[in-house]
Amino acid sequence: MGTKTVDEAANEATEVKSDAETVDVTKTDEEVTEPDTANTEAEAAEDEDDLSEEEYAAELAKLRLEHPEEGPSGVGQGAAAVVSAALGFISLSGGWIGSVAAARETLVGQLHTASTASVSTQIKEVYGDAWHTTALWAGIFALVGALVGVAALIRPAFGTPGKPQATWIKSVAWAGIALGVVGLLLAVLKYTDVLLSLPSAT
Repeated sequence: MGTKTVDEAANEATEVKSDAETVDVTKTDEEVTEPDTANTEAEAAEDEDDLSEEEYAAELAKLRLEHPEEGPSGVGQGAAAVVSAALGFISLSGGWIGSVAAARETLVGQLHTASTASVSTQIKEVYGDAWHTTALWAGIFALVGALVGVAALIRPAFGTPGKPQATWIKSVAWAGIALGVVGLLLAVLKYTDVLLSLPSAT
């Protein structure tokens, strides 16, 4: 009963050998797999190192476009552009403040000019000062309008960078600057009597 036949002993030896081979094969697979993982990680690291600064900047810009950061809405810049254009238009067409100031100067000239004064003196005091006051206020509106337009254009360059400035804001701001420059030029010409000077008394 305790003795084993030759066939049984042979079968047990075969099973033990098969188990040993299985263990070896498994171990071999693990050994092969580990170097492959290490090689993959090394290749990925090399690929990251191979990226130039330009490629890195391009990838960063692409990520920013895909995931834009929250920035200024542009409402203030748009309002400033509209105000700039409005002030530039007022400097060319005249405004309520300029008209009131001119009327006041006319009244002051009439009060301080004697009826016996010469014609040239009456023209200067009654009409000349009022004309110059109108030109002065037009120049103030033009200058402020041009400055507000410039501020609206250069605002994105300062502070936290956000979305690009809208095209319509740039257009309106440039229109305000152009109107302001033209209005300022005309105001200077009117104030210095180069344009539409006062008539002569003779």
